[in-house]
Parts: sequence; structure tokens; C-alpha cells
Amino acid sequence: MAILNIITEEDPTLRRVSRKVDEITPRIIRLLDDMRDTLHKAQGAGLAAVQVGVLRRVVLVEVEEGKTIELINPEIIASSGKQNEVEGCLSLPHKWGVTDRPMSVTVRALDRNGNTFEMTGEGLLARAFCHELDHLDGKLFTDNAVRMVDESELG
Repeated sequence: MAILNIITEEDPTLRRVSRKVDEITPRIIRLLDDMRDTLHKAQGAGLAAVQVGVLRRVVLVEVEEGKTIELINPEIIASSGKQNEVEGCLSLPHKWGVTDRPMSVTVRALDRNGNTFEMTGEGLLARAFCHELDHLDGKLFTDNAVRMVDESELG
């Protein structure tokens, strides 16, 4: 597996809309595996393919150590509640902001075998789903941050 380069906000690729995955090929499987290695090395909670320069609708989320969720062509099909929490991003190092996100989110996606599944996340997992799916549409958390937070405020 390979550790991929995570692009930062200066790269205009982050603002582009990712394309749907029409077929799960060995190249997509390798992308998932490489993204997992990259996410673990970066110690993040999630990673979208666009963050490694690949404009495909592929996302990984890991808010619980060792439980990586792979999402291909994900879409939010339901959400409820509200949370107002601090968020950061691997593509915006040392930037933090308070965002409004749903407390509960249900996503529908394909797994690496092409099977459709649904998963509901609460709290941090819901926030991670929203954050990573925003990346697929060229959006960054700073676009909807209520306010930015200085690192010294994080404790």
C-alpha cells in the first residue's frame, strides 16, 4: 500500500465536484487501501478521495479506532437534530471552526464489493459523514463555519 499526498486548500482541486464511480475496479480497491493507509498515518477521522487529488466519490471515515467505514458514491438520505461543534480538516492543517451539523445522519453507499448499504451515524460519526461528503461537492468546513477557533482555545 502507499501513503498518498493530502492536498491543502491552496490546491483548486479541493473545490471541484467529484465524479460518480461507475464500476468498482482494482484501481478503486487500491485507492481505498491507499486512502486507509494515508488516513491512519495522518491520524484523521475521515478522508475523501479528492483530498488525495482523485476526483471520485469515495470516502473513508474512522471515528472509532480500527473501524474504517468505506463509502463509494455516498449520499445522505436522512438527517435529524443539530450539533454545534469544533471541526478541523486534514486539508486545512491548524484551522478549526465551529460548524452546525445534524446530530444524526443516515448515508447510503456502495461497499468495495459493490453492495448497497445504509448506515446511521450519531454525533461525531454524523459530523464526519457530512464533512467528508461535502468534500465530494467541492465544499470545505470553513464554508459553513459559524466561527473560526484559534488552536489555543482547543485546550
